[in-house]
Amino acid sequence: MAHIGKRVKAAREGISRTKLYSLDEAVSLLKSKSTAKFDETIEIAMNLGVDPKHADQMVRGVCNLPNGSGRTLRVAVFARGAKAEEAKKAGADVVGAEDLVETVQGGKIDFDRCIATPDMMPLVGRLGKVLGPRGIMPNPKVGTVTMDITNAVAAAKGGSVEFKVEKAGIVQGAVGKSSFDDAKLVQNIKAFADAVAKAKPTGAKGTYIQRVALSSTMGPGIKIDPATVMA
Repeated sequence: MAHIGKRVKAAREGISRTKLYSLDEAVSLLKSKSTAKFDETIEIAMNLGVDPKHADQMVRGVCNLPNGSGRTLRVAVFARGAKAEEAKKAGADVVGAEDLVETVQGGKIDFDRCIATPDMMPLVGRLGKVLGPRGIMPNPKVGTVTMDITNAVAAAKGGSVEFKVEKAGIVQGAVGKSSFDDAKLVQNIKAFADAVAKAKPTGAKGTYIQRVALSSTMGPGIKIDPATVMA
């Protein structure tokens, strides 16, 4: 049997493994258990009633967290000419075209989010095997293939969170930091859950949002009553 450390045992104390907590209860409890020496990330996991192997049950989208994610993201933009200049003025950290494609192909990826203008996609498409597994391949469905570079960069810098259902039917996302006050975390969590609800695919049958849980980087998971999460 794996050894459970004192810190883990202490974090689990007072948390029921079977109870469904209200969102407010869960946030308060989770913050009280966040005792790491760094600002822990708060994550949500939602089990959905979908089978992503079927195209009409794929769930994907983006959520603009009202209070930001607490992370400072580096944003790359694939663009030329005037749009490249717009990206620089908007605060993009990396801007380029063919040169940036070559850099990424060479194995250097020093950014967390990737945006591209539509005309760049034939080039960027070559990077699918590199950017895809990292979840940062530009996609028009989540607003990262666009001519509106200024707003796309602002959204990425301001706390937009992309989500995509995994093979097991689970959607996960970072919704803030343990340093956020309870009200801001609750707002972010409800916004994320609402975005996932609105992304319900046409092929989903039965109960769509089945289970919801919150956790921090070093803390235990806390099960939540799904009804209390919906905005």
